[in-house]
Amino acid sequence: MATNMTGREELEECLRRLNEIGAALSVEHDLRALLERILLEARRFTGADAGTLFLAGEYHLTFEITQNDTLGEFTGSREAPKVPAVPLNKESASGYAAVTGKSLNIKDVYDEQGEYQFEGPKLYDRMTGYRTNSMLVIPMQDHEDQVIGVLQLLNARDTAGAFVAFSDQDEGLIHSLASQAAVAVNNVRLIQDTEQLFESLIQIMATAIDERSPYTGGHIRRVAERTMELARAVNDGDSGNLRGVHFDDEQLDEIRIASWMHDIGKITTPEWVVDNPLS
Repeated sequence: MATNMTGREELEECLRRLNEIGAALSVEHDLRALLERILLEARRFTGADAGTLFLAGEYHLTFEITQNDTLGEFTGSREAPKVPAVPLNKESASGYAAVTGKSLNIKDVYDEQGEYQFEGPKLYDRMTGYRTNSMLVIPMQDHEDQVIGVLQLLNARDTAGAFVAFSDQDEGLIHSLASQAAVAVNNVRLIQDTEQLFESLIQIMATAIDERSPYTGGHIRRVAERTMELARAVNDGDSGNLRGVHFDDEQLDEIRIASWMHDIGKITTPEWVVDNPLS
């Protein structure tokens, strides 16, 4: 934060930014974009040079997003699929935070007299040529105190750009941000699960309708496939009457759902009508 602010002004600015971030996170429905925003805002709050975000599974943490200004690295799991999962145990910093629900604020990972000795940061340094000094590792806990992920920040910077330890204020602020982030991630997952359930139900009903008659077997599925081929062709086209038309991802989803539902009314149509090859 700016050094010309008083302590009260600094606190008010932090609270204002937390409110803004919370509002922004609540309307983001793309999980990848949400995770990138969470990590970026955590780094901005603390001046962290680098950071990584993990999501918790049943037995391990999965790498999702990493950002590193010094190395110029901004990647996710799709760009770096070989990043290994982190076991849910106390042998790593992120694993420790996930298992215990406690944060870690390590001033120097190479301090042999320090309370915590984790080899993960040192291994990362040997692999990349980076030099990790300070670490702030915060569990992302939802409203039920379940750890759904871990924020791991590296190397806070002072106003001169030098690497320093993370402050107690940094730790408190990132705790607040991590709580907001956990709720936002759960909301996005709930929306995605609901959408997938809805689409599955539609496809089950469509399949049932198709199987009622040998004359309509596979009809709805073929219509859905051809419709999406046409929609993608419109997006790829650069000439003709539709050259200015482009469907975004949300519109393509709407078209796909509509195509699967186009014959849904037949679920109440008598079989003798459906079986009529002239109908």
